[in-house]
Amino acid sequence: MPRGTRRFAERGRIGPFPAWAVVALVAVVLIGGGVAFAVSGSSDNSDNSDKSGKPPVNAAPGQSAPPPVSSAAAAGCAEQLVGKLSLEQQAAQLLMIGTPLSSPLGAAQTIQKYHIGGIFLAGRSSASAATLRQQIAQLQDAAKQNGGTALQIGIDQEGGQVQTLKGDDFPAIPTAVNQGKLDNATLKARTAEWAALLKGIGITIDLAPVADVVPADVGKNNPPIGGFERQYGSTPDPVADDVATVVQAIQGAGVLTTLKHFPGLGRVRVNTDTSTGAQDAVMTTDDPFLKPFSSGLTAGSAAVMISSATYPKLDAKNVAAFSQPIVTGLLREKLGFNGLVLSDDLGAAVAVGSTPVGQRAVKFIQAGGDMALSVRLADAAPMTEALVTAAKADPAFAARVKQSATRVLQSKIQAGLASCG
Repeated sequence: MPRGTRRFAERGRIGPFPAWAVVALVAVVLIGGGVAFAVSGSSDNSDNSDKSGKPPVNAAPGQSAPPPVSSAAAAGCAEQLVGKLSLEQQAAQLLMIGTPLSSPLGAAQTIQKYHIGGIFLAGRSSASAATLRQQIAQLQDAAKQNGGTALQIGIDQEGGQVQTLKGDDFPAIPTAVNQGKLDNATLKARTAEWAALLKGIGITIDLAPVADVVPADVGKNNPPIGGFERQYGSTPDPVADDVATVVQAIQGAGVLTTLKHFPGLGRVRVNTDTSTGAQDAVMTTDDPFLKPFSSGLTAGSAAVMISSATYPKLDAKNVAAFSQPIVTGLLREKLGFNGLVLSDDLGAAVAVGSTPVGQRAVKFIQAGGDMALSVRLADAAPMTEALVTAAKADPAFAARVKQSATRVLQSKIQAGLASCG
């Protein structure tokens, strides 16, 4: 996170890690890890710096972020809530299932049948904020019928070509490359404004920011990140600085953030969504490219997303999403993260296509993950069934299901979606 001379060269400023981030550590509580509440977001398009000098927007009109909850209180409440759930309901909490933004209410029946933990709004939309707010509220109503738990509502709102919501109510957000050219104060203010728009329609977790570092000599030859300018920069320290700024701004607006794609996709030459063979043969447990993830964790990010690439020096046998050495050993134990761990897409992604659909969720939870993401609504059935079957057959796996369901509920408490009051 220190900026140093490389930061000066890239952005024209130099100095130690921003003081606001240190102060923010006292105010924000990481889910399960000693910090309180996180949120993230971003946007798409060109570099139009806000010169108005207005303070960051912390919430949409009429909306406010829930009051901070201590990690101990949230953990205790989450355990209490999970204790009231059946095994089937616990397992379903471990799923975030996609539904097309063109017809989001088509997920209502699946939500009610399986009691899934979250919905991912897939695709692109130019619908009005009022329309989206109403549709998301209807999804939440469906989830809460018969005493059910509110949903984590996730979205990809990074910027550039990865901006799910556009149109009159959701102005274009610069690419991360262009966001990385902004000074810290401007980046923080603009990010807070973008996040407030998400908060205003009921988005609870943004699957952002991207913490991947794409080396300058790789650039657009990195299909998943560099090809779309999703990276904040080409060296770890400036990216770490920006990731901390974005995490604090989004979470300050009341939306949870997700650092992705751990442990990093910046050096791969293959897109895991469309191909097999994505590999970072350099990554180690002490790799400098881990700095942006560490920075985001220190800043209080609620969640981390695991990639589906392989990292032979960390685990020679498994993609990261199925790797206990990466998810549990590196992220949980070495970096000390006890918050919510999501997978990258385990549904349509070609990188995991050789594994049966239900077993993808099982293997992710076995590795130490908490919430398996699939962009396909139909995957709710086989994934839930596989999780329940595995838990009934193995008490140790049943304990993992309960542990992860507790983390999911704790994230919902932090987001103001659940309580014990």
